[in-house]
Amino acid sequence: MRTCSFLTVLLWSCAFHVIHMMPSQKRTNKHSHSERITGLSQNDGKTITGLSQNDGKTLHRTKRGWMWNQFFLLEEYTGPDTQYVGKLHTDQDKGDGNLKYILTGDGAGSLFIIDENTGDIHAAKKLDREEKSLYVLRAKAIDRKTGRQVEPESEFIIKIHDINDNEPKFTKDMYTASIPEMSGVGTSVIQVTATDADDANYGNSAKVVYSILQGQPYFSVDPETGIIKTALPDMSRENREQYQVVIQAKDMGGQMGGLSGTTTVNITLTDVNDNPPRFPQRTYQFSSPESAPPGTPLGRIKANDPDVGENAEIEYSISSGDGSDMFDIVTDKDTQEGIITVKKHLDFENKVLYTLRVEATNAHPDPRFLQLGPFKDTALVKISVEDIDEPPVFSRPWYLMEVDEDAREGSIIGQVVAQDPDKANNAIKYSVDRHTDLDRIFNIYSGNGSLFISKPLDREETPWHNITIIATEINNPKQSSQIPVFIQILDINDHAPEFANYYETFVCENAKAGQLIQTVSAIDKDQPPRGHKFFFELVPEFTVHPNFSIVDNKDNTAGIMTRRNGYSRSKMSTYLLPVIIFDNDYPIQSSTGTLTIRVCACDGRGNMQSCSAEALLLPAGLSTGALVAILLCIIILLVLVVLFTALKRQRKKEPLIISKDDVRDNIVTYNDEGGGEEDTHAFDIGTLRNPEAREESKMRRDVIPETIFQIRRTAPLWENIDVQDFIHRRLKENDLDPAAPPYDSLATYAYEGNDSIANSLSSLESLTTEGNQDYEYLSDWGPRFKKLADMYGGEDSDRD
Repeated sequence: MRTCSFLTVLLWSCAFHVIHMMPSQKRTNKHSHSERITGLSQNDGKTITGLSQNDGKTLHRTKRGWMWNQFFLLEEYTGPDTQYVGKLHTDQDKGDGNLKYILTGDGAGSLFIIDENTGDIHAAKKLDREEKSLYVLRAKAIDRKTGRQVEPESEFIIKIHDINDNEPKFTKDMYTASIPEMSGVGTSVIQVTATDADDANYGNSAKVVYSILQGQPYFSVDPETGIIKTALPDMSRENREQYQVVIQAKDMGGQMGGLSGTTTVNITLTDVNDNPPRFPQRTYQFSSPESAPPGTPLGRIKANDPDVGENAEIEYSISSGDGSDMFDIVTDKDTQEGIITVKKHLDFENKVLYTLRVEATNAHPDPRFLQLGPFKDTALVKISVEDIDEPPVFSRPWYLMEVDEDAREGSIIGQVVAQDPDKANNAIKYSVDRHTDLDRIFNIYSGNGSLFISKPLDREETPWHNITIIATEINNPKQSSQIPVFIQILDINDHAPEFANYYETFVCENAKAGQLIQTVSAIDKDQPPRGHKFFFELVPEFTVHPNFSIVDNKDNTAGIMTRRNGYSRSKMSTYLLPVIIFDNDYPIQSSTGTLTIRVCACDGRGNMQSCSAEALLLPAGLSTGALVAILLCIIILLVLVVLFTALKRQRKKEPLIISKDDVRDNIVTYNDEGGGEEDTHAFDIGTLRNPEAREESKMRRDVIPETIFQIRRTAPLWENIDVQDFIHRRLKENDLDPAAPPYDSLATYAYEGNDSIANSLSSLESLTTEGNQDYEYLSDWGPRFKKLADMYGGEDSDRD
């Protein structure tokens, strides 16, 4: 069909080309004057000269040169020969071959070829209008002999005529769209667009018409705009959610032989809240033990809603029933289930069965679909309570008891009561949690719960006691409960008041009679309900005291007053004043406190200066001059000590050994035990026998000498000098050398003398001698060597 369409267009274009080229061949100078003027081409390079009609003269035109019109060429030519475009001709061409035609511009020489003798133009290649729709070229006519242009260079255009060789193409290979379910007929879904690369201004090659190939009867498409719309009412997402629609775009106005392209549109119906929740069953059964604490979940129920997302969100509530106060229901947002929980403590003995009516409602109803019916549903829930063995229950949540601190041991201070809530009503025993009463001050009768005292109480030590009482079933000790008991110890006036502080009281020697010298107060460990009230007075023996008196201020304080003028430290330096303190509670408690009053010297303002009696002797003792003399003596002694210390340090820096007879009392002892005769590393006797092999003299390393002495080198000794003579010489050198180390050590050189006549007694070297040794001389050494003579004395002993 596409080939037929192409041939039709090709034949029509060829006919148009022949008709269009005919006027160009008839345009010669033989035409009338008026025809030449009206038929002049826009590409003519000539100008019209002459007078206007207003001058009454006829217009004249110069001779025409180039002769052609605009050229047209069909695209996609597939013929065996090159496609003829047209002919360039000038009236200067006499046909003798003297002129040469030259073509330049777009595609000259590659796409378009000109015959330089005749001016015929051919298309060398197949052209595509969608790539380039027109070509601008320039023509020249040159005299072959002279090489000059016989006509000025002129420009002409070759336009490419379109054929329907491009099918419509959609902007997307696949479209995705969505629309709410239950939408009305004609609701726009999406617009698809297809474009055609053909020339829209030439025929119907680019005129596109849309149609639907797949998706009917649910959707339709506008043939001109490509807008897809719904074609059926009330499409439900719950029935079908996905639709695939195929749209066709066809050119040539949709006529037979036009080219077409298709695209796919995936349409999804989105959810709306058009379905109410529905319980799958009308009645639900649950059970709960009576010991379940509040908040315990008992079960789940769920109403089904075919909607999705927030349209399927459900809220559960208890609308009615005898258990609405005992139970509650909450919504699980993840599963959209209703969770039934315990709201209050249950009691099997009180009620066994509860009935609830639960309602499920959409959380987000859509007003557009309320006419479809109520968007809620109800179900009946029955909950049965199971009986269990419960622990004892106390009559109160806590107990408060009071007892006087002077209560006797064994006194009952109160009673706690508990009972078994079960029908069996088991017997109960009571006990005290000893972790809360470590001192075992309280105890309880296990049968009736009476609490009594086991030890004396002291409110001042512990005013409150918090203990825990345990009630346990006798038949089932695992069932027990606890209750706190708060015991307050009531105060009894069992402590006497006493002074609040230790008072350091003094009276001036120049005090006047009736002068206040001290204000005292009291404290009491007891706490009477009406507050403290203290009274102060002197002991009866001192009621009429010649020196001091006490005045009660009626505010739990009292003032100590003087009763005479002047006091003397020399006569009496300290006074003792006993004071009795009473309280106002029953029974009355009192105590006696003694104030120590010192007599002191004061200035004119009453400020204390001195209170000690020894200070009276100071004026009769040392004078100021004597004190200064003592101080100077002390300073002189300190200076002498410093000088003595400096001289002693200076003396320590002098050489210790001044003469050979000067021996200090510092002896350095090296307790180093040798390794025996075979030890050749401990001490080398060769050093003594070879004096020249000894090390050079070294300076002391423990102190830095003030003057570095020049090391004296002694005259070399003979090789065969006696060791004793060597030692004596070395002693002399060290005695005369003040820098010889060490300063504070005693250098001792001992000489044992010549070899012993007994030689060595060791048997270690006997193996190195030739033959047997003679030990008979051991017998001549006396009884001390008898044992040794028996061991080594003769051959008989060796054999034994």
